[in-house]
Amino acid sequence: MRYLGPRLATLLAVVAVIGLLPRLTRTDPALTILHARYADRPPTPAVLDAIRAETGLDGGPLHLLGSWAGGLLRGDLGESWVSGQPVGPDVTSALGVSLTLMGVSLAVALLLALTLAAPTLRRGARRTLATTRAGAGAAVLAALPEFLLAAVLATVLAVQLGWFPALGWGRAEQLVLPALAMGVPAGALLGRLLDDALPAAFAEPWARAATAGGIPPRRIAAHALRRTLPTLLPQLGLVVVGLTGGAVAVETLHAIPGLGGTALAAALAQDLPVLQACVLLLLLLGLAAGLAARLGSRALLGPARTARALPALTAPPLPVRRIVTVTAVALAALLVAVTVAGLLRDPLSVDAAARLASPSAAHPLGTDSLGRDILARLGHGAARTVLTALAVGAVTLLLGLIAGLLRAGALTETANALPAVLAGLVVAGVAGPGPWGAAVAVAAVAWAPLAAHTAALYAQEKAAPHLAAAVALGAGRGHLLRRHLLPGVVPPVVRHAVLRVPAIALALASLGFLGLGTQPPAPEWGRMLSENMAYAERAPWAVLAPAAALAALGALAVLTSAAVRGGRKR
Repeated sequence: MRYLGPRLATLLAVVAVIGLLPRLTRTDPALTILHARYADRPPTPAVLDAIRAETGLDGGPLHLLGSWAGGLLRGDLGESWVSGQPVGPDVTSALGVSLTLMGVSLAVALLLALTLAAPTLRRGARRTLATTRAGAGAAVLAALPEFLLAAVLATVLAVQLGWFPALGWGRAEQLVLPALAMGVPAGALLGRLLDDALPAAFAEPWARAATAGGIPPRRIAAHALRRTLPTLLPQLGLVVVGLTGGAVAVETLHAIPGLGGTALAAALAQDLPVLQACVLLLLLLGLAAGLAARLGSRALLGPARTARALPALTAPPLPVRRIVTVTAVALAALLVAVTVAGLLRDPLSVDAAARLASPSAAHPLGTDSLGRDILARLGHGAARTVLTALAVGAVTLLLGLIAGLLRAGALTETANALPAVLAGLVVAGVAGPGPWGAAVAVAAVAWAPLAAHTAALYAQEKAAPHLAAAVALGAGRGHLLRRHLLPGVVPPVVRHAVLRVPAIALALASLGFLGLGTQPPAPEWGRMLSENMAYAERAPWAVLAPAAALAALGALAVLTSAAVRGGRKR
């Protein structure tokens, strides 16, 4: 109950906020119902009053929430304001679809994560791990937008090669493309985190003793995986929830009737009974995933969790390869050059005669669907996209560290279960659409994975024997935190936060595309992707330019982090 109580309270609070959304946004849900059900009736006061009486809206928000909660206890999720049909069958069907897609996507993610970490596993088990792996390939894959990857896979594998169907749901082959689009970025993130933790496990005395004792490398690698899993299981739980409720773009592109798309459609239509049911199921799923991750971590740590007999994972002093630094400098120079060249051009100038023009001397990166210069929009959008993403990333890092150290598991799991799009709808409804509202919405949910990572590392650091020795020598809580706990927690979480900067940039851009963030015609990398997706086959340069910029940003962030870390260790 100590674990479930705060989470259930947080769940109910979020559902109540969703129920009060019309009051917060100062909109009249009766008008929504009128336009959806009775488009031929005029919006007279008498008609609106009749709709309120029919749906129970005339009793006020508390009465509405009480009626919904009472029906929930009877297993009744209410009726849709738009269709007038019971909510339960449609929402549970959408949940089943999302869970199926999540299972296959998770299998793809785990397979890719193990593939990316395989070189470190192989070299570490054979005691040949001599340099730090930057993980640039994983960073590029993690920075790929899901909807872009889904569109490319659909265009190549479905339209051009005809190997898989591009749309629909119900057959096994229809799972392949959306599962790849969702599983590849998630697997790249998990693989990068695993690859970052493995060298510390292989540097421990047991690994050296195992090698000297002739234990096969595959058994050493398996034990290293088990050693690092307690800090990664919370991330896996968050990925499970994200794959279920956060795949709005992929579900929309492939016409999949999943829970994320259902929640977004309900939010846009202000169909609150459907939205409340979707959010409730997402939060319950987050609660179950968090509980499973918690129990798994406790089982893996075993008695060492409370006996303080487990050494802290400390990364060995591996030098970074020179090519990592050179590549980071080259990428930074390329991004700066593109930005400066773009800033010298007009991003808003429209040339109707040059719509979707291919790259030329006049337009080095071509033009978009309106005839605007892509290089100009890429350069002007760099500051807006990168600086905002860095600012939001810094805020989420601070929030994640604080929440993780305070063990705010209920808030962490709740925030992760809510898609950023839904948070953006709430914030935009209260404060109005704009870049600040989008930044607040992304920051409100993006700190959750960092908090989970912080809490897992903190629990493992507290199980270290050196902490018991420091306590025996009279160390106070402040000294323990500064000298023993934070040094083992902060560096891995910072590297994790750096890896998420491109994803934050994309989340901000996605909200802008929905009209909840930066408004057109302002240039922004994610908006450029969304605006030109329909022309990807005819003018691929219009999509490849911002996609390459986002991928380069992700690779630069990870390469810079690896170069700085290796330089300090030398």
